[in-house]
Amino acid sequence: MKHSFLTILFLIFILFPSCSTKNEKTSESESTSKTETVQSKKLILFFGNSLTAGYGIEAEDAFPGLTAARIDSLGLNYRVINAGLSGETTASGLSRLDWFLEEEPAIFILELGGNDGLRGITPSETKKNLKGIIQLVRGKYPETIIVLAGMQIPPNMGQEYTKEFSELFPQTAAEENVELIPFLLEGVAGNPDLNLPDGIHPTEEGHLIVFETIWVTLKNLL
Repeated sequence: MKHSFLTILFLIFILFPSCSTKNEKTSESESTSKTETVQSKKLILFFGNSLTAGYGIEAEDAFPGLTAARIDSLGLNYRVINAGLSGETTASGLSRLDWFLEEEPAIFILELGGNDGLRGITPSETKKNLKGIIQLVRGKYPETIIVLAGMQIPPNMGQEYTKEFSELFPQTAAEENVELIPFLLEGVAGNPDLNLPDGIHPTEEGHLIVFETIWVTLKNLL
């Protein structure tokens, strides 16, 4: 009887680790498979400032998150990365872009310039930086589709500056031959019901409208 009991203990000792190792290997295999599936999807990179980052709301409720949700619901072979950074200008965006070009984006959505306008940066400087960003992406990945989001600002800086600022986006898009969203905040800007108390950043409802504005252009590129 004692011998039989020791035999059972020995078998448990041998078999249990074996089962555990098998389960661990299965779990690792499933995790690796999921990672490879995600990595195989084409990348949509949103590169912008606090508007892209979703200032004041949850990231999934900002327009990049809403884009990801729509893509998933349609079963499209794309994934979204939100590379928005609050306070970003075109100059600082140009300087940090290399960090996000380790992987080729299928679609690169450029949403910068708003902070330039609010700071009174010369429109020609903003235009030069936007062109620099576009050329850097295109130089590294010629096949990437680039979308430029147009922006407008209140007339605080004067009518001449405001006009020159709004015109730099379609000019840049035409000169660099990229897709253009004429005005990212169409139907949202200036509406207190669709913006946070600062009057600049959209609420969740505002982001829904911004998403639909983007989707009009984006759906034709997928």
